[in-house]
Amino acid sequence: MQQTLKADEGWRIWWQLTRPHTLTASFVPVLLGTIIAFSETRVNVTLFILMMLVTLFLQAATNMFNEYYDFKRGLDNEQSVGIGGTIVRNGVSPSTVLGLALALYGAAALMGLYIAGSTSWWLIAVGGVAMAIGYLYTGGPLPIAYTPLGELFSGVTMGMAIVLISYFIQTGHVSGWAIALSIPSMILVGAIMMSNNIRDLEGDKEGGRKTLAILAGRENAVTILLLFFAVSYLWILIMVLTGLLTPWALLVFLSIRKPIGAIRIFRKENVPLKVMPAMKATAQTNTIFGFLLCLGLLLGYWTN
Repeated sequence: MQQTLKADEGWRIWWQLTRPHTLTASFVPVLLGTIIAFSETRVNVTLFILMMLVTLFLQAATNMFNEYYDFKRGLDNEQSVGIGGTIVRNGVSPSTVLGLALALYGAAALMGLYIAGSTSWWLIAVGGVAMAIGYLYTGGPLPIAYTPLGELFSGVTMGMAIVLISYFIQTGHVSGWAIALSIPSMILVGAIMMSNNIRDLEGDKEGGRKTLAILAGRENAVTILLLFFAVSYLWILIMVLTGLLTPWALLVFLSIRKPIGAIRIFRKENVPLKVMPAMKATAQTNTIFGFLLCLGLLLGYWTN
């Protein structure tokens, strides 16, 4: 039975529908790509703001597609952890959630057209692929989320691709240096998805999914997550030791307590509700690591 929404909680319901804890996977890569471009050119603030809005809208819409299709497939219920819960807890019509997701896609597409018209029309094709991946992640006959490729697709699309597009619209090209700096972003966005799949491992198994976490087994999946974290930090260390980055980039290590805490919780707990702090720490790792890397790049520019 659908519930009547209370006026004072309405905005919270819609806000939770976007799954705000995941939105850092959108805005941190945009900021990083723009900061990388800052060393080469004057930043176009309008394009930066539009790119930020486009990626936030696409991420929020992807989360809504997830909410809609998981409900349709019977995977979500009132006790499900980590979902917006707008349909199963608050009685919002599934068609309303789907319609809102499509509206966000439409708004993102219009802003994307402006960005492409100001830079390169090739971005229409790139953006179209990104939007298709966002939809097909949980939609379509064989959702990406049901396969072992979830971490790869989310990392490449929301991590690396967003960094490089944000860099491209400012500079008009893609450099090897920008690609190298996008690697940790790609890995840490994939880590967010891995932590989500570790948390939901048993429920996903019952729902017929074959995620990387399920195929690897829980303990091995946590070890893979640990490797994701380790490679991200070591990547920056190697770039500093080889002179590709200034020592200021080592500021990223100030965030290392977050991934350590996440791994400890995943090793100790396996109840979905009890591992939520580990998921939060994983998302915070992506956010804080990205901000500190941006700060390190800026300090490197200003002190050289």
